[in-house]
Amino acid sequence: MALVRVNDLLKHATENKYGVAAINVFNYESILWVAKAAEKERVPIIIQLYPGFDFHISPEYISHIAKDLAKKSYVPIAVHLDHSRTAEVAISGIRDGFPSVMVDGSALPFEENVALTLEVVKTARVFGVDVEAELGHVGSGAKLDDIVNSEHYTKVEDVVKFVELTGCDSLAIAVGNAHGAYIQTPSLDFDRIAAIREAVSIPLVMHGGSDIPDEQIQRAVNLGMSKFNIATEYDRAYYNLSKEIYAEGLPRTSGFGAIRAIEEKMIDFICGKIKLLNPNGFSI
Repeated sequence: MALVRVNDLLKHATENKYGVAAINVFNYESILWVAKAAEKERVPIIIQLYPGFDFHISPEYISHIAKDLAKKSYVPIAVHLDHSRTAEVAISGIRDGFPSVMVDGSALPFEENVALTLEVVKTARVFGVDVEAELGHVGSGAKLDDIVNSEHYTKVEDVVKFVELTGCDSLAIAVGNAHGAYIQTPSLDFDRIAAIREAVSIPLVMHGGSDIPDEQIQRAVNLGMSKFNIATEYDRAYYNLSKEIYAEGLPRTSGFGAIRAIEEKMIDFICGKIKLLNPNGFSI
């Protein structure tokens, strides 16, 4: 069990019809809770870091802590660097010990996205690191056009060509999903998901997995999507639960006590996501 490769995990998820929650973390506790939830549910999980948090904590620290906890776990846990906008950021993630990195060239023209992704893939292959790429525009949930304009969505014919040219290990696609809080309830393009799943064999990834209705998430799982990024909801849960604890008060003034007080509820939140992404009841 223990620490596993992201791509091996996602291939297993695709074959066994479950989705893997990829939880964005930001400190030791947020990593620990993910590992505890995976063990509680006996379902694999991914711990990942958004590199934009490097002002708060060194990505190297997150990599080492997450891998150490994964190695001690009795369920498979993978570790991943999320959303690198440049080759330099992705390659620095490889240097910092991440076994898997994402490079996001989706805002670039197709040919430039291919070139950027291929640059990272070539470097990653030297070190045995997996690479997630993105094709199509997974924009902001705060922008209606990013959600409803199908011109932003990933085109099936482009996926086939992109995967052949880059050799990426997994691919994030745009199918009506977007990052952050949604301005209106998203409506995923299930026909597009099915067509892309049919066209390529590599695992498919959904960014902006927070706040998509449960029934849509489970349908996406059953259509063959394998990795679901959860960041906004996890961060929100941490904030809201902390606020409640401080409002209620503790037996004594204690920042550490407040963190400990929300632990079980944070673990329960993650367990809920694991269960949601596991509509067919997979368990190790």
